[in-house]
Amino acid sequence: MRAVIGLGNPGKKYELTRHNIGFHILDYFADKHKLIFKSSKREYLYSEGTLRSSDFFLIKPTTFMNLSGAAVLDFVIDNSIDVKEMLVIVDDVNLSLGKIRLRKSGSDGGHNGLKSIIYSLQDDTFPRLRFGVGNQFEKGELSGFVLDKFSKSEMETMRESFGFSQELIYEFITGGYNSMLNFYSKQNKIKKSNQQESLEEPN
Repeated sequence: MRAVIGLGNPGKKYELTRHNIGFHILDYFADKHKLIFKSSKREYLYSEGTLRSSDFFLIKPTTFMNLSGAAVLDFVIDNSIDVKEMLVIVDDVNLSLGKIRLRKSGSDGGHNGLKSIIYSLQDDTFPRLRFGVGNQFEKGELSGFVLDKFSKSEMETMRESFGFSQELIYEFITGGYNSMLNFYSKQNKIKKSNQQESLEEPN
């Protein structure tokens, strides 16, 4: 059993904000696969399904971002989930808009949601998908920046990356982290090759 956890803040006030990219990506995936999120007895919404004989959960904590760990811990305990089979999707201001990075484990990188999860689980060996939300803010304005909503032009810029994130989630669910990483590497090589070809002068 694998799980994909998207992080964000609950409530309409925070919909489509940079900090809620994890929620947005999961909503997109659920809609694509005709899945519906349901309330649980704990502080998270969940959806479940099966792809290529692989059972999975989609999870959205209903706590605020910096308390995400409590909800994730409850989910892990209730469903006996191996944290290595749990993909966490978060926003990353250190990456340009729409850039995606994968990590198998590691520190929180300054992200309060990851910090809360690592603290609650006492474990940092879970994979994560970091989605770049840009970094066009002045010193001291980080908190306001991540709580801003994406503009229409930014949403358009991220369209391709949203599609790619859906493919990565699919690979994780059906094959695990290594399958997702192999797909990620292969697609990036193809993209770089195509970019190089477009830069070459015609004969």
